[in-house]
Amino acid sequence: MTTQTRFLNVAEICSATHALGPGLRSVLWVQGCPIGCKGCIAQDWIPMVPARQMSLSQAADQLLTNPEIEGVTFSGGEPMVQAAPLATLIRILRSRKNLHVICFTGFNYENLILKSPFPGVQDLLSVLDVLIDGPYIEKENSGDTFAGSRNQRILKLSERPDPGDNQWTPRKTELHIRNGSILAVGVPPNHLEKDWIANTIHPSFERLKEPK
Repeated sequence: MTTQTRFLNVAEICSATHALGPGLRSVLWVQGCPIGCKGCIAQDWIPMVPARQMSLSQAADQLLTNPEIEGVTFSGGEPMVQAAPLATLIRILRSRKNLHVICFTGFNYENLILKSPFPGVQDLLSVLDVLIDGPYIEKENSGDTFAGSRNQRILKLSERPDPGDNQWTPRKTELHIRNGSILAVGVPPNHLEKDWIANTIHPSFERLKEPK
């Protein structure tokens, strides 16, 4: 593997949540997105800058911290930018445990199939179970879909059954408090006001430091 496929530029990892797909899941958010949708809640994870550099082994270990997880979700940022290492990461994870994998992307599935915008996109698509595709469109955020806006689709790419109760949970946001920081996980319901998110949690789900 090349250096580019052996490491990930990671914005954040959550080792256990029910907020981003069926069953108990771990989540990895990548840093960097070339799309930059208006109204994106993860503004600080859009810049294509170095964040937390992790080897695939390190990422796998952290994603598998909770032995009860049934799946993994990738978000960001834009996962397709790091498609090659993510595809390899999935294979590493599945060599240890049979996991259901979801990936969010701001690209449309048909365009990804037609022309890969980044190395490894076709390989990543081949090992995903579910792709949630399409750019976030603020005016299409009605709050009645699991994804951020109505134009985004939940596409099953494999025959692997959904884990847990096989139900896609309604939108919700979990607050994870750890090491003097707060991490918000999930697609916020419409009643969770953006101003509250921006002022209390931060729109990028960035960690809030404890006062010294």
